[in-house]
Amino acid sequence: MPLSPLEMFLDMISAEKGASPKTVEAYEYDLRQFLSLCHVSADQIGAQEIALYLQALSQKHYAPKSQARKLSAVREFCKFLYGEKFLKENPAESIEAPKQQKPLPKFLTPVQIAKMCDAAFSHQNLSMRRIGVMIELMFATGLRVSELVALKENDVNFDRKQVFVKGKGSKERLVPVSERAVKVLADYAPDRQMFIKNGKTSAYLFPSKSATSGHITRDMFFKALKKLALECGFNAALVSPHTLRHSFATNLINHKADLRSVQKMLGHENIATTEIYTHITSERLLQTVAQKHPLKDFDLG
Repeated sequence: MPLSPLEMFLDMISAEKGASPKTVEAYEYDLRQFLSLCHVSADQIGAQEIALYLQALSQKHYAPKSQARKLSAVREFCKFLYGEKFLKENPAESIEAPKQQKPLPKFLTPVQIAKMCDAAFSHQNLSMRRIGVMIELMFATGLRVSELVALKENDVNFDRKQVFVKGKGSKERLVPVSERAVKVLADYAPDRQMFIKNGKTSAYLFPSKSATSGHITRDMFFKALKKLALECGFNAALVSPHTLRHSFATNLINHKADLRSVQKMLGHENIATTEIYTHITSERLLQTVAQKHPLKDFDLG
């Protein structure tokens, strides 16, 4: 008995594209659901059937992300059917994926950052005090965590108050550092040797005796950050290295910093990525107006 177009497609993604059994199973589930909901055979699929399918998914309250995933499976299937001459044209080419609303980045206020730093610096544990230094530097520069942990000692220019950063794609940038952060780094300098094995040297600003990389790892920093957040009474789920980067950018935008300057400091390729922080500011402004406006409780009815 000859294989159905769907079975041929599943064989193809398994054999030619090396899809895992779980991936093949997911494709099969989504495509059988599509064919069943639309009451259509593979050689009768049109743009209208795909649009009706998306409408049905929406009515069944599938999230936009799930709808987009299922549409991706239908697109791949239609591309295959067109290539194998089951369809005269590809009906999925004109169908747009449901728009997915990106959640706004989480961030901490300067007061919350200060509370975490104070908690870290008051620790007896030298490692935790160093985490305070890293928080200060991250909030002052907006570095990615991968950039922060791999900083070299000579990447910091204390006189010019700048940090040299080698970012994504080996792209280099200079980021200004606040006077407070420079002082914190200078105070940390004598303790740095404590994180280096006796008789050894390290080029890293935040060296590690145990990590194979030679410097504190992202995972070490992440776990210490979570621990510190709990000590401060914060929701640890909302605190991460990326939260600190978001906090840096949001703080600058709140203080009317030029968007292009923020883009350069963050090392964003596209300014559209930086513009998300203006949305955070706008949303907070709306919330403030709703809570504080003198006419907030005035009944216009």
